[in-house]
Amino acid sequence: MKTEVYLLSGFLGSGKTTLLKHLLQEEKLAGRKVAVLMNELGSVSIDSDAVSEDVPLKELLDGCICCSIQDKLESQIQGLLMESKPDVIYIEATGAAHPVEVLDGVVSPLFANRLNFKGIITVIDGKQWLERRNLSPQIQQLLIEQVKYSNLILINKTDRCLEEELAKLNVEIQMLNPYATIILTMYSKVPIKEVRNLGFNEELTATYQHTHHELDLRSFVYTFDHHIDQTAFEMFLKNMPDTIYRMKGYIKFSESSYPYLFQYTYGMPIYMKEYMNMPLNLVMIGDGINWKDIENQLSKLEGKS
Repeated sequence: MKTEVYLLSGFLGSGKTTLLKHLLQEEKLAGRKVAVLMNELGSVSIDSDAVSEDVPLKELLDGCICCSIQDKLESQIQGLLMESKPDVIYIEATGAAHPVEVLDGVVSPLFANRLNFKGIITVIDGKQWLERRNLSPQIQQLLIEQVKYSNLILINKTDRCLEEELAKLNVEIQMLNPYATIILTMYSKVPIKEVRNLGFNEELTATYQHTHHELDLRSFVYTFDHHIDQTAFEMFLKNMPDTIYRMKGYIKFSESSYPYLFQYTYGMPIYMKEYMNMPLNLVMIGDGINWKDIENQLSKLEGKS
């Protein structure tokens, strides 16, 4: 049996930890073995006391699940699987986490035969959403993308909203993501059957292509056989579609003996020199991308076509 995995998403203060506590109670009543992976921005855990001592817990501190602690995410999941053998893992991301960045670690080829990623549950503070234009443009965009890539959306704290505000919320969220189930909640109380009914429609092939069929959010892996020219690669990056959200991998350039660890997030490339040979794999995540065209462009960089 594969271990089910759910990602709890949502901005700071929306009610994610309250949701986690509710789900843990429901899972305990159902007699299922649960584990939790909790991500905190700071060096000290704030919400870990929400998880009772009999529930296996791993924590990711000092950063958001993204490029910088992606490897830690994978190792912590591996630890939970080996030590606890849970029926289900709940991952509570920080309020600043982009679902795409967390997805990259969860759908790692390392876990393809052991995990059943059921979906992303996003909690929205209804009042905060209605007043989001008071927030910075970056946070507004994050809120939108947390909604866009969710499978189940909880419009929370409904007791703070008027009836006409709730109607407006429902319409706005449905327009952004017509495929998700939307539930109005107080104290993040969602029926457990709505959570269990989630399905991510995952499809892992030999080329490691992970597909969310409705939203066309996919991860794609390209393996380099040769070194490439750095200037040509940077030109390739400049022509990337805006919906390429993430790239990470090892690339060897013509003038270098060893590869670079390459990371690309929101259009910003970062290179870090390695001092040993690494597998030259490049993982990409994007929405609505013609991956065959991307593959052809990368092949040209290697002189294959």
